[in-house]
Amino acid sequence: MQPQSTTVPSPSSASSDTPLDIFVVGGGINGCGIARDAAGRGYSVSLAEMNDLGSGTSSWSTKLIHGGLRYLEHYEFRLVRESLMEREVLWKNAPHIIRPMRFILPHHKGLRPAWLLRLGLFLYDNLGGRKLLPPTRTLNMVTDEAGKPLKPLFTRGFEYSDCTVDDVRMVILNARDAADRGAEILTRTQVTGLRRDGELWRITLRDTRTGDILTRTARLVVNAAGPWVDRVLNGAAGKNDARNVRLVQGSHIVVKRLFDHDRSYIFQNSDGRIIFAIPYEEDLTLVGTTDKDYEGGDRSADPSKAKITDEEIRYLCAAASEYFAEPITPDDVVWTYSGVRPLFDDGAGKAQEATRDYVLREQETDGPPLINIFGGKITTFRRLAGSMLEKIEANLGRKGAAWTASAPLPGGDFPVTGHGDHARQLAADYPFLSEAHARRLTRLYGTKARGILGDAKSMADLGELFGHDLTEAEVRYGMAHEWARTAEDMLWRRTKLGLRLSKPQVEKLSAFMDREIGTRAAAAE
Repeated sequence: MQPQSTTVPSPSSASSDTPLDIFVVGGGINGCGIARDAAGRGYSVSLAEMNDLGSGTSSWSTKLIHGGLRYLEHYEFRLVRESLMEREVLWKNAPHIIRPMRFILPHHKGLRPAWLLRLGLFLYDNLGGRKLLPPTRTLNMVTDEAGKPLKPLFTRGFEYSDCTVDDVRMVILNARDAADRGAEILTRTQVTGLRRDGELWRITLRDTRTGDILTRTARLVVNAAGPWVDRVLNGAAGKNDARNVRLVQGSHIVVKRLFDHDRSYIFQNSDGRIIFAIPYEEDLTLVGTTDKDYEGGDRSADPSKAKITDEEIRYLCAAASEYFAEPITPDDVVWTYSGVRPLFDDGAGKAQEATRDYVLREQETDGPPLINIFGGKITTFRRLAGSMLEKIEANLGRKGAAWTASAPLPGGDFPVTGHGDHARQLAADYPFLSEAHARRLTRLYGTKARGILGDAKSMADLGELFGHDLTEAEVRYGMAHEWARTAEDMLWRRTKLGLRLSKPQVEKLSAFMDREIGTRAAAAE
């Protein structure tokens, strides 16, 4: 097999003559979800992301599709119910990147009482129309294997259901489906100007790689810029007083696997917060998250510069060590990540108490509409998109009906419980793949993995091997179909193989991708 050619779409290849229905600013989960929904209903859509897709808040989550058990304490019943209802909808539509997970909540006598936990879990089981996910049960932590990694004082616990997700792949697959339905996806393209001109928006963009200036016109603009939403209003849109979001930093640590079973833990802390310990990338454990106002709430701070602090590392290690028999120390940390959540500023006193709900707000001025998104969480992105489409329909007129509830994301067209079967069949059809390689390809690409493998009969047929099991064929696929441009794009957002490759291997991959992009650019001249 010859590795497939690399097609790198150019932003300037799209026509700017005909006004668009919708222009979306921001390529995170909300922006890409809206672009997908709108394109599927027949609207003409363009989306611009100043960096890579999902490179902001959407890639720094705790990787959960969940109802938010702790939100019940803040009486956010609508948000919890909507989130619980979305779990199985999203799982059915993306069974390759979403999988069900059982969470163990050890009972701690000094914190929330058992009756309160049982009440919360009863509501959790019954608010959201759960059908496939198993219900809550009480555990004897002395006899259950879930108790083995924990200190012996934890003799009782509760087990409930939620789901885990590859968050950034959720973003990319929404963008891919949007593009397949006619949307224009512009990555590394910054919006530098938004100007009303009669009934249209005139949008000025800059290609951040080449410096080229692009223009688009649109009947409506959606501001889905996440932590930068107020900056879009204050900068490109010419507003000077936008103060709608509270920037809250959440950080995570990754350590070597702490336990052998496939369930997760949710731990209560004495400060009222909770943290998770989740199986991650087969041989690691993800621990998080923290909640702290970013840079003391300084709105001039760049959200892309968020980094975990030594204090946060110590906090997460100490919080987990209150439960695990073997303490975790900062020396055990193999990777960390931090992101800034753009929560709607509801005036809450503590960062952990600020609402995770979303707010959609139309700018009250004459001329073409501008609708802003504040807050939100990855679990409710599809519902947020549906709410946004209601506002779009009110402004532009209705086209197609709602459709995303039963539409698989690319690669997700197999039975909801069929992930294991699909991975085994892939390994059988391509016997040169290791079981781990087949699982990884299925977990990332689902049925689209066969588009990477093609008619290959051996690993050599997949081209150059960059390290671990990352092949030229997979890299070319990422560049041609998923907007990957750099080694970082491939290793930390299209995959998590940045955890596996050495520095020389990363440099080799980077040089290959640079050559491929340069070859295409030369051919286009």
